[in-house]
Amino acid sequence: MEFVISHLAKSYGKHQVLTDVDYAFEEGKIYGLLGRNGSGKTTLFNCLNSDTDVNAGSFFFRKNGKNEPVEADDIGYVLSTPTVPDFMTGREFLKFFIDIHSDVIKDPKTLDEYLDYMMIPKDTRDRLMKDYSHGTKNKMQMLINIIASPRLMLLDEPLTSLDVVVAEEMKDILRTQKEGRVLIFSTHLLDIALDLCDEIVLLNHGRLEPVDKANLDDDDFKIKIIEALRDATDA
Repeated sequence: MEFVISHLAKSYGKHQVLTDVDYAFEEGKIYGLLGRNGSGKTTLFNCLNSDTDVNAGSFFFRKNGKNEPVEADDIGYVLSTPTVPDFMTGREFLKFFIDIHSDVIKDPKTLDEYLDYMMIPKDTRDRLMKDYSHGTKNKMQMLINIIASPRLMLLDEPLTSLDVVVAEEMKDILRTQKEGRVLIFSTHLLDIALDLCDEIVLLNHGRLEPVDKANLDDDDFKIKIIEALRDATDA
């Protein structure tokens, strides 16, 4: 399976954010979507999640040579600022989500098995999520996306504001989620992309360009990437 973006463009008035995004992402990989802040990474994700209309182009899954439309349940979206209901406990939120999606969840586990998997502390699970740390809220947001098992997971800078320990835990979890799906992980930090991602694509001047990780051991090539990030058009 591939997730294909075909000549996608998006502008706001006279400001062209995405010019001609054209790329095929293979299942079983984590792709690092590398771009400076303001380069259009979130705009691209909002287009793919149908939160924002596109001006041109399309996106679809390709399986066994056939194109398949993207349905709402095919996409999971992890935001950089987690959105969870503050008036619920972690356990209540998880139970609510599982109950309303019980017809589509494959091989459901117990609540504590899910919470153990995300390494949510036991003394936190029955507290209101308004009192959770940013990292724990982020884990809860990612957990419901994992349970939903989308074919495409969009991760919008989810590690940027986490402490080192939680960030490493999240990386390990993401590495276990590659099978059977495409993960696109946006970041403006080259080191995170190199550590976590199987492949890196650069969003530069509204287009996607592949980056050969093998060349990143070359200081001159790395400088070129950093210069491209510095010069990218703001969105």
